[in-house]
Amino acid sequence: MLTEPTGTALPVLAQAAWDRLGDDQVTVFEGRRWTATELGRRSRKLASGLIDRGVQPGDRVVVCLPNCVEVGVAYHAIWRAAGVVTPVLFVLSEDELHHVLTDSGARLVVTSADFLPKVAAAAGASDVQAIVVIGALADQPAADAITLVPFDELEDGPEAPLPVVDSASLAALLYTGGTTGRSKGVMISHDALSAAGWSTAVTSSAEDLTVSLQALPLAHIYGLMVSTMQLHLTYPMTSVLMRWFDAEGWLRLAEAERANISPVVPTMLRVLLDQPLENYDLSALRRLTSGSAPLPAEVRLRWNERVPHVEVVEGYGCTETSGILASTRIGRGRPGSVGVASPISTIGIAVGDASLPTDRRDVDGEICVQGPTVMSGYWKSPVETELAMRDGWFHTGDIGHLDADGYVFVVDRIKDVIIRDGFNVYPRDVEEALIKHPDVANCAVVGRPDERHGEEVVAFVQLRPGAATTSDAIRDFAKAHLSAVKYPRDVRVVEQVPLTSVGKLDRKRLRSLLS
Repeated sequence: MLTEPTGTALPVLAQAAWDRLGDDQVTVFEGRRWTATELGRRSRKLASGLIDRGVQPGDRVVVCLPNCVEVGVAYHAIWRAAGVVTPVLFVLSEDELHHVLTDSGARLVVTSADFLPKVAAAAGASDVQAIVVIGALADQPAADAITLVPFDELEDGPEAPLPVVDSASLAALLYTGGTTGRSKGVMISHDALSAAGWSTAVTSSAEDLTVSLQALPLAHIYGLMVSTMQLHLTYPMTSVLMRWFDAEGWLRLAEAERANISPVVPTMLRVLLDQPLENYDLSALRRLTSGSAPLPAEVRLRWNERVPHVEVVEGYGCTETSGILASTRIGRGRPGSVGVASPISTIGIAVGDASLPTDRRDVDGEICVQGPTVMSGYWKSPVETELAMRDGWFHTGDIGHLDADGYVFVVDRIKDVIIRDGFNVYPRDVEEALIKHPDVANCAVVGRPDERHGEEVVAFVQLRPGAATTSDAIRDFAKAHLSAVKYPRDVRVVEQVPLTSVGKLDRKRLRSLLS
């Protein structure tokens, strides 16, 4: 039985997590198996090395790495040293990385030799004093006024006493995607991260689901929350870690390691459906949890037809809620729903100009949440924090509703809603219709200004290999399946629908293509 987290849950876990889990908790990475005992020893030594390098309580330490066991070692070492984990995706551009480094005020970065040139260039004109590097430093460029430190060297020293961490203090600073401008730092406390990990463990795990296939980037809140979940389990869990997702590799590992469960995003499911699933033994696989973006009904249906024994369910959260807001309980999925509120969160719907969210049912409004997983605020952004956190509720910016049983249905993002002739058009509704066309592999819908209608619906469509359909044919298909106000008059066939680095539709990029 999992115990609900108290105010000191994660600091205890952060400073002694792997020590508590012992030899039964295993991480598998590229053919090697690491026990929690081994990883705990590495993180203690690295924490001592970080303190020797001058890391003080509250210091932000940026981690820029693809998935590997060193990511977890670095995270726990930073927490043990009372620092703040500041993860970034290694695919960020130099300019985006420079923004994170300067905005966070980070003094130290952990990266690999492969990405050192970009990290060193991005660290220019910032507060970064040292870059900790995994891998060989030979022939690497020198960084002005920045010391390069081998990761192995920091793990080599003796263990030292570690500082005590306040449970309300900052555990992680995660930068959002910046859909409307520069990305913002989201402040997540130890209490919030602990609560999110516990909620995920208690709602989406069972003792017969003991092998998890993890291909999500650990630098993203979804991957961070899923990995934190395992610290709350009271039974052994094997985590099979992929450096990054590729469909064939995922299927091989699912078969070889007898994976029971895997967290995914919808784009991963789409790619997997293009593979010969029937050629792999997926008999051990029982559950896929989809998050980060809405799961199209067509994708769920196709998966259920091909691998009917695997339950595919949705969860719902965002960076500001530590990755979880609602989840689907085992065996209690409801098509189109992202589940019910997590056990320690309250969901309300703000309808129209209502001053406070309520538990009104079957009425669309802004989804709001209260609970211990909610962020402490936006980094150095008190005005934006005040706008998002009103009357004790975090306003998600998502439109949705609760049904009579409390299941949550997400309709769309407020900022993505297209207003045509005074009517609200939700991009997701249009996308759900378009994806049913047999020649459409992926699609995304945005609005563009229109003098006559206010906004016009524009669909960007990616065709399946070998498809020869036309924009006009797709428009006619949409017209037959959608109301007159919803169907896109402007259909553009593109080679590939752009995605963000975490697999979401990149509507910001698409809007830049409008003319």
